[in-house]
Amino acid sequence: MSYHLAIFDFDGTLADTVTWFAGVVNHVADRYGFERVEERDHEKLRSYAPRKLLSVLGVPLWKVPLIAYYLRTLLARDIDRVSLFAGVDTLLRTLSRANVKLAVVSSNSHENVYRVLGPDNVELIETFACGVSIFGKAAKLRGVLKTCGVPRSRAIYIGDEVRDIEAAREADVASGAVAWGYNTLEVLQAHGPNEVFTTINDIIERVVPDQELACV
Repeated sequence: MSYHLAIFDFDGTLADTVTWFAGVVNHVADRYGFERVEERDHEKLRSYAPRKLLSVLGVPLWKVPLIAYYLRTLLARDIDRVSLFAGVDTLLRTLSRANVKLAVVSSNSHENVYRVLGPDNVELIETFACGVSIFGKAAKLRGVLKTCGVPRSRAIYIGDEVRDIEAAREADVASGAVAWGYNTLEVLQAHGPNEVFTTINDIIERVVPDQELACV
């Protein structure tokens, strides 16, 4: 299957915010009164879907928007400590040259996303939907489809969390799961993504038709 529209999550998919988050999570826990995270538990927590993770940490749903807003504020402060994963520049450029439309749907802010991507990459993206609520991505995906004018059958949402797979399924588009983000590959595979990507190059090879890739 080749795709005409590749929609990307940002945190943990294009940008390495995983390490940054591990460094601030206990500060946020103290501020909002949920369980602190020991370093030895980081990998275990990566195996939890969002609702299970919130339950384990003792985070009520009503606090989630407050925490998300505060995290975006902290990231803006620390933005110089965050970079794109190696190969993302080449990924976006290659897909764009192969006439694959690009979009970003993220819970992070527009400002943070733009600053980490940089102006050259931002120019390659047709549309952004940022500041999305933790369980609100499906509606934004539908909006991106309408904006880009691409059939659902030719669109894929690529992310690193179980909620990205669930949002893609709710929006009736294909889902792609990357192995290097917040959730482990095992838990992602258990939720049945259409595609699994273990390297950046996997995305290029699966999204771009062979004949178009040969011309890039």
